[in-house]
Amino acid sequence: MARIETESWPATYDGAARERVGFFTDTSVCIGCKACEVACKEWNLLPEDGFVFTAESYDNTGALGSETWRHVAFIEQDVPLIETAGDGDDDGNPMRWLMSSDVCKHCTSAACLNVCPTGALFRTELGTVVVQDDICNGCGMCVPACPFGVIARRERDGDGRAWKCTLCYDRTKDGLTPACAAACPTESIQYGPLDELRERAAQRLQSVQQQGFAGARLYGEDPGDGVDGFGAFFLLLDEPQVYGLPPDPVDPTKRLGEMWGAAAAAGAALALGVAASLLGRRG
Repeated sequence: MARIETESWPATYDGAARERVGFFTDTSVCIGCKACEVACKEWNLLPEDGFVFTAESYDNTGALGSETWRHVAFIEQDVPLIETAGDGDDDGNPMRWLMSSDVCKHCTSAACLNVCPTGALFRTELGTVVVQDDICNGCGMCVPACPFGVIARRERDGDGRAWKCTLCYDRTKDGLTPACAAACPTESIQYGPLDELRERAAQRLQSVQQQGFAGARLYGEDPGDGVDGFGAFFLLLDEPQVYGLPPDPVDPTKRLGEMWGAAAAAGAALALGVAASLLGRRG
């Protein structure tokens, strides 16, 4: 079984930890209806946004942020819907839309959590990453730490605190499905135990590839990646960059110890060099 344990889950819960849960978003069946965006805003009482003309097709929210915790991307491609292996006639499939509902990845190695100085970000008993808005002091250290640009400070009304998807912790801790997954009409967003979702995703990928989608791939299911695997991963029909996702995300805090060690060694070498220089002048 692939690794799902984190530094703080389940060990720090002293037997109270529950099965780690997450999202599997299958973009091959996303229809871009935005039901997930609406459900997320309604359940979490998020402020309105997106009432601007971006000239980016039907994508009015633009990106994830402090007031948009689910974002449906629309990518229009001048390529056939079904990718043929040879030089077949693709006139019947002149273009395609790629649609994907993006969300916080709830990383196994979560940089936002690692850099938070107040403990506002914590790992729940379900293995998800949540911001406690009553503890966040708005320092913003988590914002540049996230390799996906997910978490953001809310500037409205002088708030300043950081906000992001909680994977509906107030629902999931009571055994309910997150609002976005419950609202999705095509089951593009699937919620459940993370290890089961990974097994389901592997089977789904094989099926999609057999249907002719040669570019299909899983994104974030690998526990050997730079964030030790996502808690919310995806089946994509093209490269991650096409969807505005980093191809090789890395937790910038993973090598923090080595970086401080190197800095300390450089400082010590500099101090020794200065001392030797001064002693040489005296001699």
